[in-house]
Amino acid sequence: MAITVSRVAAALAAVLTAGPVVAQPPSTDAVIHAGRLIDGVASTPRDKVSILIAGDRIVAVQDGFVTPAGARVIDLSRGTVMPGLIDCHTHVTGEGITDAIVKAVTLGDVDEAVRSTAYARRTLEAGFTTIRNVGAGGGADVALKRAIAEGVVPGPRIWAARRSLSITGGHGDQGGLRSDFGAGATWQNGIVDTPEEAAKSVRYQHKYSADLIKFTATGGVLSIGDSGDLQQFSDLEMKSIVETAHVLGMKVAAHAHGKRGMEAAIRAGVDSIEHGTYLDAETIRLFKQHGTYLVPTIIAGKTVAEMAKKPGALHPSVREKAARIGPLIQDSFKRAYASGVKIAFGTDSGVSLHGENAREFAYMVEAGMPPMEAILSATRSAADLLGASDRIGSVQAGRFADIIAVSGDPLKDITELQRVTFVMKGGVVYATPK
Repeated sequence: MAITVSRVAAALAAVLTAGPVVAQPPSTDAVIHAGRLIDGVASTPRDKVSILIAGDRIVAVQDGFVTPAGARVIDLSRGTVMPGLIDCHTHVTGEGITDAIVKAVTLGDVDEAVRSTAYARRTLEAGFTTIRNVGAGGGADVALKRAIAEGVVPGPRIWAARRSLSITGGHGDQGGLRSDFGAGATWQNGIVDTPEEAAKSVRYQHKYSADLIKFTATGGVLSIGDSGDLQQFSDLEMKSIVETAHVLGMKVAAHAHGKRGMEAAIRAGVDSIEHGTYLDAETIRLFKQHGTYLVPTIIAGKTVAEMAKKPGALHPSVREKAARIGPLIQDSFKRAYASGVKIAFGTDSGVSLHGENAREFAYMVEAGMPPMEAILSATRSAADLLGASDRIGSVQAGRFADIIAVSGDPLKDITELQRVTFVMKGGVVYATPK
């Protein structure tokens, strides 16, 4: 059928006069009425706010209490609502530091994978909806991440490092045991001794679904055979790790206690330093120059220092390091924060008990960080370190509906965060006020 000029003109006129097409917001499944909201963006809270949720996302945040038609109301009008918390340093496949040698020779990767499901649930119910897991055997953290993502088990979102990288005999390659227990010390398992092996191991971890790379720039506390603070990895090996990871789109975390190894890692371009015990004014200058985050893990220092006082709880060499290094971490954090170093929240949970992650906040506040800044370190700053600010770390439209609440005001009493009463992750409620 022929189309006349007049009909075309009429159709065009109808389009031009109809006005702009307005996108309709998605239907709201639930609305949270928040009495007080710390949104992970601003440095001051907001009162009486409605958070509209559709599916697994936040679709709007509005002042006042509104109730869209058909939406389920979650009444948190008497509490303080926040984004789900983020812990940037966990070991979710293990727990406890006593009997470490016995565990090393009697428990395997399968044991850790099974136990991790309980630890993950505890962590989520404590209000931590995201964790960065910085080392696990045999890909157990990757398997846990998949099970959580598929809804098989409850737990936080996981950024998994898989195997952490270590030199032979370094913090990630337990010395002091029989030689046959080190038979698996290969680059596939993260034990590397040249820049070439380092690059190959990074690519191998990436191949098997690591989200980030973690390496031990210095010795550690809980390993038997190495120094707690001397540099491990050469400067060239560190540079190889970082450059290879960054090319693959992965961030890099460096375990570091000693000054020399810490500074070498920062110069190599790592995204975060974990622990940072022996930092000084020069180290702080490098942190700020390179924009490197410090993930302090004060609770880990407190935990190992306490364990060092218990006869027989730790191997003698570990006990000495724990007693010497553990008590220093809080003061290192204090000096770093006061000097303007960027801080992202992290606990080293696994050394301390999973589910007690929020105890770290009290230690941070005790060392001089204001409560709001401590909360932002576990929301806005932690999300930035993960490279995921567009998805997590704040209560804004378009972010995952990862939302928690406490009954009181954590800006007046930071220990309120140890008593989380409500947990939602991706629009699913996992804990409600009793």
